[in-house]
Amino acid sequence: MLELKHAEFARAMTLALPALGLLCAQAQAAEEAAATLPVVTVTATPGSGSQASGATSVDRATLNTRSAATSDTASLLTDIPGLSLLGAGGVSSLPVIHGLADDRLRIQVDGMDLIASCPNHMNPALSYLDPTQVDSLKVYAGITPVSVGGDSIGGTIMAESRAPAFAAPGQAALTQGEIGAFYRSNNQARGVNVAASYATDKLALSYTGASSQADNYRAGADFKTYDFTGRAGHNLARNEVGSTAYETRNHSLGLAFRSDNHLLEAKLGYQDLPSQLYPNQRMDMLGNTQKSVNLRYTGQFDWGALQARAWHENVDHVMDFGADKRYWYGNGVPPLGSGGPTALFGQACSPISTTCAAGMPMYTEGKTTGVSLKADVALTAQDLLRVGGELQNYRLNDWWPPSGGGMFPGTFWNIRDAQRDRTAVFGEWEARRSAQWMTLLGARVEQVSMNAGTVVGYNPANLASNQARDAAAFNAQDRQKTDHNLDLAATARYTASANYDIDFGFAHKVRSPNVYERYTWSTWQMAALMNNFVGDGNGYLGDVNLKPEKANTLSATFDWHADDNRWGFKATPYYTQVSDYIDAVQWNATTNQPATTLATNRFSVLKYVNQSARLYGIDLSGHLPLASTAWGVFGLKGLLNYTHGTNQDTGSGLYNVMPLNAKLAVTQQLDGWDNSAELVLVQAKNSVSAVRNEIQTPGYALVNLRGSYAWKQLRLNFGIENLLDKFYDLPTGGAYTGQGTTMTNPALPNYPQWGTAVPGMGRTVYLGVTVKF
Repeated sequence: MLELKHAEFARAMTLALPALGLLCAQAQAAEEAAATLPVVTVTATPGSGSQASGATSVDRATLNTRSAATSDTASLLTDIPGLSLLGAGGVSSLPVIHGLADDRLRIQVDGMDLIASCPNHMNPALSYLDPTQVDSLKVYAGITPVSVGGDSIGGTIMAESRAPAFAAPGQAALTQGEIGAFYRSNNQARGVNVAASYATDKLALSYTGASSQADNYRAGADFKTYDFTGRAGHNLARNEVGSTAYETRNHSLGLAFRSDNHLLEAKLGYQDLPSQLYPNQRMDMLGNTQKSVNLRYTGQFDWGALQARAWHENVDHVMDFGADKRYWYGNGVPPLGSGGPTALFGQACSPISTTCAAGMPMYTEGKTTGVSLKADVALTAQDLLRVGGELQNYRLNDWWPPSGGGMFPGTFWNIRDAQRDRTAVFGEWEARRSAQWMTLLGARVEQVSMNAGTVVGYNPANLASNQARDAAAFNAQDRQKTDHNLDLAATARYTASANYDIDFGFAHKVRSPNVYERYTWSTWQMAALMNNFVGDGNGYLGDVNLKPEKANTLSATFDWHADDNRWGFKATPYYTQVSDYIDAVQWNATTNQPATTLATNRFSVLKYVNQSARLYGIDLSGHLPLASTAWGVFGLKGLLNYTHGTNQDTGSGLYNVMPLNAKLAVTQQLDGWDNSAELVLVQAKNSVSAVRNEIQTPGYALVNLRGSYAWKQLRLNFGIENLLDKFYDLPTGGAYTGQGTTMTNPALPNYPQWGTAVPGMGRTVYLGVTVKF
């Protein structure tokens, strides 16, 4: 098996290297023929400090044009080498860097480390920022400097909304505004966004708001053999992907003061998300309210720069069965029962009792408070020291009120009074000893303290579901855990010439388990199915004694480019070894032990365990000019990503690792026009996680057309995605559980059944307009 995987990697490199040679040769020819362009110097805002090198940024053109094509901020990252997405709700995809996702990444929004407060992680950090509100997106992949890392092993993503804009000294007050709207045809997605600001040379006020909603989307062909949803009179077409509708609203209010080299800023954030349905989860989000306050100070001094931040977030989250999933449950004949588990749909019943269940409400409340302090100290003209400290306190309650049937008569406490407190200090030394060499050495020390209260099930007397047994075993354990984690990073950059750089280094990163990995406790299938943030249709339970994950990564980036960056090519091979990797084993609820025989071709219940994992691969990316004609300036850009992940304890593939994929785009620019034709290629996914019964998916190719035209104060964005209306399964979209009897693993003729992947969207036409004033 190992030799086979290495052969696949070698085959991928065999295909990629001729393209590398061709691209470099054409780029060198273009370099020799092109005239030298003038150098443009950009200066940082005074007092903003500095960030460690090594980040890849989403370019301005992408931020300006893609917001019409998506309401999911994470999808703006898909042109970053090495990055893919795990399918989730319409505005809540989870970024993946080199096969590591979700809490294995540090994701910041305006400097806040936001935590998903949901047993399905339906409210990840980037879901609180609409694409139209994004001003900057940066990704540190693989080797992350300690000043921007911490409590993560895969990398860091930093999203920033618009910085405050001030009038120049002596200038009249500055008033600016923006309004935009979009429409997408496949799922009738539509939305509006507004922004307004007022500023003097000392004071800045700003507001941004965005609202979007969509119906279910349709795949390029039928992918089901059934129509029913579990609700009487409500059917879905066989190409309609159930539970993909959403509605969300985001608002932000900013106030900033500036005095010389000092800036004080306050931002208030508010999200009201009435619904976001999920095609790969048993439940749907039927309410999410987030309130946040974010205070920031930056200052520039003779010795360097100082940054301080304090913030607080409160999240109230509600889940239940959405419109495409069965709502009424319970044995017995209506009106006292819903018709039982074999009924294709549940009939309304009354009163709520052991034979009548009205849905399954689930509530989560999360509170997060953070403080950070960072200083950049200029030791010499060549040496910069970054030092800092961070504090984060997280509180979580997750409870399920009684609704009848098996969810009766008491409240099920999934997690009660959970605490996760993180403190960290770091130091980082950046040295530039010559024009050719830059080195970066850093260390970060963290302490993660966790605890949780006692739990209880709906009905401790229900012996069949083991609620009393499991709760008693959990409550008897020592739930107070403290991890002492050490991160190290060492990188170097060698500038061989004006056209060639090499970055290389090593990182040791550590991540402690999250509260759901440590503190979910029930082996009961129904309860376990509700605890799942990977979208595979299985149920999960935690382990109080999980150890932190520890990753050692080696990586290098070889960068060929023109003096003026008219052409460029990068190759980044990487290798990561993870000890105590948190994976899972199938669990026998009766014996409360690991299953002795691996269940295949069906959903099951799993328990988190520490194992070992290895990931390796390569990212290739490049761009070059093709021609400059009366029809405009034409260019070519592309990327290729390959990641292979293996659980070394089992020999199985790691879950939700994107297969070999590539993207090639021809671009055209002429006056206000900015257009592209894009080809997306994805190899079949055959390396899968056996313990999760991950679904294999075939390869596919998609064609996308994108265009925009900009006047001084008006921009039109338009395009067609999946031009040929191809049907394809999402390799990292999870298992389809978007309609039917999703509370359990039902017997035929009911659904969902194992074996159907979530398909991608069929052809869609989009149009967006933005007006500035």
